[in-house]
Parts: sequence; C-alpha cells; structure tokens
Amino acid sequence: MIHHIKGRLVEKAPTHAIIEANGVGYFLNISLITFSKLGNDENCTLYTHLSIKEDAHTLYGFFEKSEREIFRQLISVNGVGASTARVMLSSLTAEEITAAIVTGDVTTLKGIKGIGAKSAQRIIVDLKDKLGKVEGVEQNILTFANNTTRDEALSALLALGFTKNSVEKVLNKALKTQPELDVEDLIKEALKNL
Repeated sequence: MIHHIKGRLVEKAPTHAIIEANGVGYFLNISLITFSKLGNDENCTLYTHLSIKEDAHTLYGFFEKSEREIFRQLISVNGVGASTARVMLSSLTAEEITAAIVTGDVTTLKGIKGIGAKSAQRIIVDLKDKLGKVEGVEQNILTFANNTTRDEALSALLALGFTKNSVEKVLNKALKTQPELDVEDLIKEALKNL
C-alpha cells in the first residue's frame, strides 16, 4: 500500500496530477477539490489510494486524509465505484458528504451527477453509522448539518449569481470562525470574500 507521495508537482489538471518522486513520475487521479487545493507549489504531498484490478492499477491522490477516508468509505458501498466516488468528492467536500450521509439528506446526494435516489439511499444506509468514526471529518458535521442560517444565505447568494462551490466554501469558513452570525451578517461576510 502506498500511503502518500511527496515530491515535485510536474503537471496538474482538473482530473489528474503528476508528481515526480525520486526520479519516478506518478500519475494520480484527483478530485476537483484536491485540484483547487493543490495550488502551484512545486513541492507537494498527496495521500493516496491504490486500486488494483485485473486490467489496471490506478492511483488516486487526495490533498487531505479526510478526503481519502471518505473515498474509501464510498467505494465500500455496493454499486459505488472509484469514478463515482471521485465525482462525489469533486461536487462536495468530505465534510459536506459526511453531513449529508449522517443526516440522511438524500436530496443533496441526488444532486451529484450519477447518483440516483436508490444509490443515495444505499450510501446513507451503509455508511451512516460508520462515518461518525472517520478521522478528521466528524468535527464539522454538526456545524454544517441542518443549519438554516447557512441555507438561507446560500440561497440568497446563489440568486445573486455566484457559483455554489465558491459560496459554500466562503459560508463554511465564515461560520467556522463566527458561528453566531445571523443571515444578513453572514451574507455580508460572504460577499467580502467572493
């Protein structure tokens, strides 16, 4: 098992990264979340998961351990492959996926391309109890789950034309530092950072 790769970032694209470590170039499949966090630093570290099938050995890279753990949990569900798990982690952060599963939010999971109602329900049933124990993810679940202030602010900012991913990141960051904000102040704080 390859735990992580630390080396020089040779190439970065929305779907993959190539890291050279000790003269060997490793091709890693990545999510959009990892792509956005990688930056353009020459030296980087990605946590990895190696998928071995009879016709291919595929290496997946993750910026954070929590993202890798959610990926591993997702691919343990019958009918969810590595490609689907990567699409899920490109659409939502590890914390958002965990919150959706723990709270039974089928609608959020169905909003991901390739996930239907049955798949979303299967993921929730299989992982609901397991995900409370995943390292690095559980601390954010309660902050983001069932937060009506956050949902109202999100709706307002989406109506203004901002993209969902950027709005969610800004809102989550604002609520992490100032959880007592009301809707109006949260929107104002988010607009400063969008």
